[in-house]
Amino acid sequence: MRAEMLTIVDAVTKTLKLLGQRMDIETAPHRLEEFDAMIEDGDLWSDPARAQKLMRERQMLIDKLATYRKIDQELTDNVELIELGEMEEDPEIVAEAEKSLRELKEFAAAKELEALLDGEADGNDTFLEINAGAGGTESCDWASILARMYTRWAEKKGYTVELQSETPGEEAGIRSVAYKISGPNAYGWLKSESGVHRLVRISPYDSAARRHTSFSSVWVYPVVDDNIEIDIPASDIRIDTYRSSGAGGQHVNTTDSAVRITHLPTNIVVTSSMKSQHQNREAAMNALKARLYQMELDRRNAAINAQHEAKGDAGWGNQIRSYVLQPYQMVKDLRTGHETSDTQGVLDGDLDGFMAATLAMDVAGKSRADAQTDN
Repeated sequence: MRAEMLTIVDAVTKTLKLLGQRMDIETAPHRLEEFDAMIEDGDLWSDPARAQKLMRERQMLIDKLATYRKIDQELTDNVELIELGEMEEDPEIVAEAEKSLRELKEFAAAKELEALLDGEADGNDTFLEINAGAGGTESCDWASILARMYTRWAEKKGYTVELQSETPGEEAGIRSVAYKISGPNAYGWLKSESGVHRLVRISPYDSAARRHTSFSSVWVYPVVDDNIEIDIPASDIRIDTYRSSGAGGQHVNTTDSAVRITHLPTNIVVTSSMKSQHQNREAAMNALKARLYQMELDRRNAAINAQHEAKGDAGWGNQIRSYVLQPYQMVKDLRTGHETSDTQGVLDGDLDGFMAATLAMDVAGKSRADAQTDN
């Protein structure tokens, strides 16, 4: 077997070992049997929230087992094919198996990154907020482009996207929008997107066709699940109802059903403007819990804490990523240096490369910090 293939086999084998350690491959089948037994218990379904949580944990375990077995089987099969092709002096068999091994290495590397999403809330659903910053109508339009980008990304992942609230811009786009995004590791992936995003383009709103720079901020907070208790005294909040409306048309909501909750000790404000006031209260409280929990996570993590303290206004000096459409095509993350000229692909939701680069950087930083602590 050629040296290149030996290197690939070694890399995939290491990934397989890591995946096995992360989920404890020896006990995983037994845990799956326990999940199946609990599902068959009729009493489980009298508590929908608990049943949903259990089903989700079960599916995550099934997916991890399937991934491990897929990598293990394909690695074995392709190594055997190469050995067979070399024995029979059949270069076509060898070439096909080598191609499959290269593809397997890329697949395994992506799954290794997913396995590193082991933070306290990485597996949770998430809230994502987008707010237009400096730039007026341009930034409102940019905020709407970002909203489309993230919903496209979520849909490609098979995640569920629920609109929580939206404030339209005066002339175009949106002033602010909040989503709840549900799916495995939703927060773990999206947490790297928190920060200010900068757009450079020829403005469609400028009759002179001049180049404009605009900013919008993206902030991500984990949904607090049943395993995390957040106690909010009634005296700490103020709840206001107000009339909510969209950009216009016959379907405008004209009832005072929208809800705004202000957390007095921190001055955090969250809103929800769906049809039902009851749903809005629940959604807004969940969003507030998520914001308060994020603050607690920030206090525990010095790096994240520094980032949020320095986030400032959505404008110059605070951006994490630049999207340049004129005079050239480039999207570049200013933290990791990861970049691509496929700007349309990124705006259509191809964000995994940027998220993976940030995750790898965070993991490397954590490893260095752990090593310094040990020393």
